[in-house]
Amino acid sequence: MGVLVLGLLAVAVCAAFIGLFALMVIVKLFLRILLLPLLLLKWIVGAVLFLLVAPVLFVAGLLIALVLGAALFVPLLPFIAVAFLVWVLVRANRRPVLA
Repeated sequence: MGVLVLGLLAVAVCAAFIGLFALMVIVKLFLRILLLPLLLLKWIVGAVLFLLVAPVLFVAGLLIALVLGAALFVPLLPFIAVAFLVWVLVRANRRPVLA
């Protein structure tokens, strides 16, 4: 007898949760329809701000890339100079191909 009561109680609790979830879905849909103009306004403001901020961020990103590139390139200048001198010496000692 106790198992039957627990089973019925479980079914009642499940039915209550299903009803509560259905009610919440209806409330959520109602609020979304009610607040749709504000959502559209949010999208418009976001798009305008993106159009204003995106070029600034692009230029800042280019400047940062140039600075980082220079910071990584400058320490390699002595090695590049040595490689250039070796290339010049090897090229000067070579005989012309067609003489």
